[in-house]
Amino acid sequence: MTVDEMKDRIVEDGWCVVEEVIPSAEVEGVRESILATAVAHRLADPRRKLDKVSGLINFDQSFAPYLAEPRLLGLCQAFLGLHLRVSYTTCMVTHPGHARGAWHADWPFNQQNAGHVPAPYPDAIMHLTTIWMLTGFSAENGTRIVPGTHRESNNPSGANGVDPLAPHPQEMAVTGAPGSVLVMDSRLWHAISPNQSDHPRVALPIRFAPWWLNLE
Repeated sequence: MTVDEMKDRIVEDGWCVVEEVIPSAEVEGVRESILATAVAHRLADPRRKLDKVSGLINFDQSFAPYLAEPRLLGLCQAFLGLHLRVSYTTCMVTHPGHARGAWHADWPFNQQNAGHVPAPYPDAIMHLTTIWMLTGFSAENGTRIVPGTHRESNNPSGANGVDPLAPHPQEMAVTGAPGSVLVMDSRLWHAISPNQSDHPRVALPIRFAPWWLNLE
């Protein structure tokens, strides 16, 4: 898809996938670097079968050159302007057997964050969430989303009457090849997928903010 087509998809459905942001020949090197960083700096929780490194770019810059990939950057700038900022970098390695997470929208729309836009919030894109697929995303491990929920004025993190841990009748698993990037309006309802595959799923949640959004 072109940048304009991807923009229309996000406006209508709240999400799209940009393929091969990291070229296929280079994904393995980035993945191995991230896995090594996860071992060295992870906040391991064996009960959840999850390895997570917050502030990832402080420890590993292997993915940094691709942040300005022309299609991805053009898409983000189309919503957030030329002077956008990277607001959040982390890695999440979910091991086989990892349970699904709770439905939520990301900051600043997550009502459980100390600082947030209180619900009901306005219909405006203030933040973009991207999830970088360093291993393949399939029906067994792809991030769960509920298309169209980016236009809702609240989400399950704000006690909107939806059970945050229950499957949603309109949910879907986002799939894609290694090197692809899921881009979504940060208001979109999504959940960490259960890993029902036989292999770890390696993903990089990275967010983009407009220049005016206070990140302090």
